[in-house]
Amino acid sequence: MADRTEQVKTSGKSIWFRCPQSETCGGCQLLKLPYSAQLRKKQEWVESLLSAYGSVQPIIGMENPKHYRNKVHAVFALDRARKPVSGVYAAGTHHVVPVRHCLIENEKADQIIASIVDLLPSFPWSIYNEHTHRGLLRHVVVRVSETTSQVMVTLVTTSLEYPQQERFVEQLLRLHPDITTIVLNANPRQTSAVLGTQEKVIYGPGYIEDLLCGKRFRISSRSFYQVNSRQTEILYNTAIDLCQLTGTETILDAYCGTGTIGICASDRAKQIIGVEINGKAVADAKINAEINQVKNAAFYTGDAGNYIARLAAKNILPDLVIMDPPRSGCSDLFLNTVCSMSPKKLLYISCNPESLARDLQSVLSRHYHVDAIIPVDMFPGTQHVEAVVQLSKGNIQHKSVQVEYPLDDLDTSCLLNDATYKQIQDYVLEHTGLKVSCLYIAQVKAKHGIIERECYNKPKTEGNRVPKCPPDKEKAIEDALRHFQMIKTKEA
Repeated sequence: MADRTEQVKTSGKSIWFRCPQSETCGGCQLLKLPYSAQLRKKQEWVESLLSAYGSVQPIIGMENPKHYRNKVHAVFALDRARKPVSGVYAAGTHHVVPVRHCLIENEKADQIIASIVDLLPSFPWSIYNEHTHRGLLRHVVVRVSETTSQVMVTLVTTSLEYPQQERFVEQLLRLHPDITTIVLNANPRQTSAVLGTQEKVIYGPGYIEDLLCGKRFRISSRSFYQVNSRQTEILYNTAIDLCQLTGTETILDAYCGTGTIGICASDRAKQIIGVEINGKAVADAKINAEINQVKNAAFYTGDAGNYIARLAAKNILPDLVIMDPPRSGCSDLFLNTVCSMSPKKLLYISCNPESLARDLQSVLSRHYHVDAIIPVDMFPGTQHVEAVVQLSKGNIQHKSVQVEYPLDDLDTSCLLNDATYKQIQDYVLEHTGLKVSCLYIAQVKAKHGIIERECYNKPKTEGNRVPKCPPDKEKAIEDALRHFQMIKTKEA
């Protein structure tokens, strides 16, 4: 095996990685290659999948490809001597590989996690056992902003109530006074999901902020935010530059998440309409728009495919559609409806070149052509690569007249009634602790003119009475419907 000595990057030299956990962890699949070879491998992979659709430009790598992860997650466990350790699950297993230093994780985050592990023996807290499902401490998540130097520590436990919390905060802050907030998150479920739905802030504001493309973004413990901020700024600027915006465009930001790319593009467009199925992410997007005093952007909760189908029915036709879907890519409904709206430009940001290739084949059959394909290395050391594709369509002949809809006047209640029953139930449980049935949700929907299948409000057998939704649950469901913008907000 070649000597993987670590070198400082200088012109003409490759960067090599030395990681003591690389053989057991499995998280970084390409560490045996120098960084220049990693980039070549990713370039070749993207070209093999996408070159049939257009010329693939050279991949954009990182100037310094180490310690880029601003979010670091560690699992607590006990070693053979019954001493606490933290680390990561070995690939494909639930065996914890102890990690004190990682070449792709933020160094400050690693130091904080190491300090927490060192403090644990002085506290009467048990480590969670995944086999017996007993114990208190499960995970720790540390998020660091390189631009604001703010740090958030989230301890994931099976309960929000446990002894000596104040003493722990005092001792951790003594070691790391640059920590700006500490959050407790309760996850008592037997699940592989890291975070639970209940939490409380035990120090600081409960969030941190980061600067991206000149905009400020609030990040809470459960917010989605790109883990490589340095490269995300390059990715977004590259994508927005490709669109050659003039300031007159209406942009539909599908799969908008917390609104980052839409807000970053807002200075160059007339208006931004963002849609995202995750209601918590939409709430964060609205806060981020307020923080940045962005007045020309609005964000809504809904399935992207269903949402744009309703926009099309209303003759609301965007000039540009930004697509940043999950790894599985876009749904057929979404692509069919987007193409039927005939926007002048499409911008596809993909974290999976394989699903991107499939979706491009579908889009190109509808008379779009690829203007640019640019790979971007967001995750050095791993096999993952992102790609930005800009597509355009000339000589557009709309069958309907494009009408400008000011954001303040757009009645979205008719467009956004597609939150699932599970989403509504989860929202009610998280915010009130109440469990509500689909029957109760259907009754409240019907009260507000959202008619469901007739069988929801009929008894299972003749002679039985259908239970009516109690007042407290009705109020909780109405609050959820307002959150998902399925009914109008109460007048102030």
